[in-house]
Amino acid sequence: MPLREMDFKKIFSNIILAAVVAIAALFIISVLPIPGGIRTLVVMSGSMEPSIKTGSVIAIQPVKNYKVGDVITFGEITKTSMPTTHRITGGKIVNGKQVFITKGDANENEDAKEAAIDEVKGKVLFSIPYLGYGVNFVKTPSGFILLFALPLAYLAILEIKNIFEEIRKPKGKEEIKTEDEKNG
Repeated sequence: MPLREMDFKKIFSNIILAAVVAIAALFIISVLPIPGGIRTLVVMSGSMEPSIKTGSVIAIQPVKNYKVGDVITFGEITKTSMPTTHRITGGKIVNGKQVFITKGDANENEDAKEAAIDEVKGKVLFSIPYLGYGVNFVKTPSGFILLFALPLAYLAILEIKNIFEEIRKPKGKEEIKTEDEKNG
């Protein structure tokens, strides 16, 4: 059975609405704190490939003990300063403080600067490849317009059109439909 124009519009509208809701959820998750100290960040370098791809969203959580082999995120997290996400290759005590020796999986050498325990933001729980490109794009003005404002405007226009169609329908007279139209 071929799709009627109205069915196509309804399906298209639902797909747009689902996409807007999904992207909004990702945006909110990337901005708001999650219980348990879990944070989401976007990895924008290839130093951890192939384990963590450039543009991945990672979830990190502080843990009590970090060990060799754990992938950790450390350093400042500000609008101008990006943290580093690398694997622990060793550890030692310096001036009474635990520090970690780290290295990106794609890097040949260990990091020049050691990561002090108080700089560690958390251990990587999981990563979702390439999703970070979308999350970062939504944070830009053009991304916001393209992914939120335009689809919402489209849905609003469709609803206004539906309202006017309902208003224009003749009142008091019921349309007479053939058996074929009633069934589908």
